[in-house]
Amino acid sequence: MNSSKSARPRRLRLVRVATACMIAAGSILAIAPAWAQTAAPATTAAAIAAAGPLTLSQAYQAALEQDAVIRTARAAADARRERLPQALSQLLPNVSASVSRNKNHLFSTTPGFAGPVNGDEHYNSSSKSLTIRQPIFRPYQIADYQQAKAQVADANAVLEKETQNVAVRVAGAYLEGLLAQDQLTLVIAQKAAYTTQVDAAKKRFSGGAGVRTDIDEAQARLDMAVAQELEARQNVEYTRRQLQVMVNVPVTRLAPVDETRLQLSGPTPGRLEDWTDRAELSSPELISLRAQREAARREVDKARAGHLPTLDAVAQWSISDSDNVTRINSRYDNRAIGLQLNVPIFAGGYVNSQTRQAVADLERAEQALEATRRDLGMRVEKEFRGITEGVLRVRALEQAVRSSEVMVLSNRRSFEGGNRTLVDILNAEEQRVSAQRDLANARYTYMISRIRLRALAGEADSDAIAEVNGWLKP
Repeated sequence: MNSSKSARPRRLRLVRVATACMIAAGSILAIAPAWAQTAAPATTAAAIAAAGPLTLSQAYQAALEQDAVIRTARAAADARRERLPQALSQLLPNVSASVSRNKNHLFSTTPGFAGPVNGDEHYNSSSKSLTIRQPIFRPYQIADYQQAKAQVADANAVLEKETQNVAVRVAGAYLEGLLAQDQLTLVIAQKAAYTTQVDAAKKRFSGGAGVRTDIDEAQARLDMAVAQELEARQNVEYTRRQLQVMVNVPVTRLAPVDETRLQLSGPTPGRLEDWTDRAELSSPELISLRAQREAARREVDKARAGHLPTLDAVAQWSISDSDNVTRINSRYDNRAIGLQLNVPIFAGGYVNSQTRQAVADLERAEQALEATRRDLGMRVEKEFRGITEGVLRVRALEQAVRSSEVMVLSNRRSFEGGNRTLVDILNAEEQRVSAQRDLANARYTYMISRIRLRALAGEADSDAIAEVNGWLKP
């Protein structure tokens, strides 16, 4: 009986503790999305790093979020976009209010018949006013608003240009890393071949069938390969570090090119003139310069507006108490509405000087646009030919690699038959490696040229990256 009574309070305490735990758990679950969202970038980076080889598409998406250059461009664009509401505010009504309250002590001395008369006044004064000003005709502010729209368009174009450059920079760094890895693989294979030739030359020399010159020649090639391997390994680490700076993710492995999936084809459309027209119409670089030219034109309008009058509508309501010593204990309630016209007459030549300066800046903007347009045409032609001629170069080098492999085999058989020397075999091996190196370089040049050409036309987006990423091993 006593034990059951003593057990009830314990059960009640347990129920209260369980209830408190459930409430605490509910609070934690309620705030879980916030901290989970905060930790998402680190989790995503870790998932990319642990998922296997970093693909080009993964690197591109990570760079869009983590690259310091594009984040700086976004912040700069956000800052410049505020120029538009600032300019618009100068055309909207301006409302201001002022309130003052003073305690006055006036001591005065005035002449009188019997001598100076002194006065000593203590009084309070106050005033309240509300003013509304609406610009009606302000050519400077109107031109400034149009200029602000051009500057915002320039900011958006600059941001788009940097976004296009992200695709080019990431793809360039990624393919450069693959090229460095291929270079290392070729050097290692070349070193293994030279090592085999050194061992074979030593065995032939010890057996009395070889000469010391073969050993020295093979050893010299091997020593050079060892030095090249050290340089290639350093280049691999450097290129991966270069990519890591952009994606902010540890880069340990890259997805290599799948030769069976690499499709060599010319650009679409296949005419250079079509790509030039695309670039002149959609290039973010030209769009930015056109917006800068428009901003320079509006600057000329702003400078010339210094000769024009301005007109504002003004409404004011003011209340004053004892605003001066002759109106002590007097209250005035004044309401006024009207127009205010300001006409400039002479500013010492300042406006004319500003106008000449703005006209010169406009000429500079126009010439910069024309120079960039011409240079853009040359860059489009370079990348266009990099694709069209790259297809032919890759196919020619593929044939050169096959021929060099046949040449190595033929030299080995001729050496065994006594018709070739060891130097001929070493030269054939070196020529094969050189052909393989040129082939890898040509493939990567072809791939990056496709992205660069689309970037010049303002089309280097996820689809362009996905096209090249489809040529990599999954």
